[in-house]
Amino acid sequence: MKNTVVVLAGPTAVGKTALAIRIAQQLGTEIISADSRQCYRELSIGTAKPDAAELSAVPHYFINSHSIREEVNAAMYEQLALQYTADIFTRHPVAIVTGGTGLYIRAFLEGMDNMPAVPPAIRTAVREGYAANGLTWLQETLQQRDPSFYATAETQNPQRLMRALEILEATGQSINTFRTATPRNRDFRIIKIGIQLPKELLHGNIVKRVDAMMAAGLVDEAASVKEYRHHNALQTVGYTEIFDYFDGKLRIAEAVEAIKVHTRQYAKRQLTWFRRDAEMHWFDAREGDEVLKWLEQQV
Repeated sequence: MKNTVVVLAGPTAVGKTALAIRIAQQLGTEIISADSRQCYRELSIGTAKPDAAELSAVPHYFINSHSIREEVNAAMYEQLALQYTADIFTRHPVAIVTGGTGLYIRAFLEGMDNMPAVPPAIRTAVREGYAANGLTWLQETLQQRDPSFYATAETQNPQRLMRALEILEATGQSINTFRTATPRNRDFRIIKIGIQLPKELLHGNIVKRVDAMMAAGLVDEAASVKEYRHHNALQTVGYTEIFDYFDGKLRIAEAVEAIKVHTRQYAKRQLTWFRRDAEMHWFDAREGDEVLKWLEQQV
């Protein structure tokens, strides 16, 4: 049988971790995370990282693998995930990849465009500009200076916008100039599974998750990494709002509500991304048994 990668994708708080563990246990294999934040050792509560019991149930890769002081990006993930799968394939014919970072999943399955290097000073200036002026500044800057990119961009995603602005500042050219439409061929079979929930249930899960994060000590975790707040790893939902609380821009109740709102918006962007993939087989997240039955027929 040809080696196979099973991708389990979906929005935040939909239940990917638990289902991925069930699948891995049934198939007797291991899990590669495709979450751009759970790789950081210093970030656990705000990233909804799998707990100790979950991590011990099945071997996991790309969790607690890096420090927030390190630069981690999709191109690096592509190479790491290929190494992880090659390792897993020496023991098992199937590997599980699960997460909600669509760009990382695409990089692994299709390859990344070769982007030019960005000098650290430019990266720092862009991130400081965003920290000082917010998302609107990014949107207006790119709409004016790189309209071709902005016309099809994820305009609510600050990471994507900052990356485009960095490339523009470093090269004077649009990030679109460096993109190709030719995916690489991988030497393994790919099965893509998407899981979703009715909107009201997903939003309920998000509320419960954020409340649980606060109870577990998200404020203390954010305080412990505050000195690194301008690093890429911390330009993200759950931490930027708490930093605003530290700065006196928000009361704590407002920060918590902002995390819930921004997480819902992020989940919507994730679903939009994954639904564009015609190869994705969709299931209700509550129908784990159906997923397992269907997958047995595929592998």
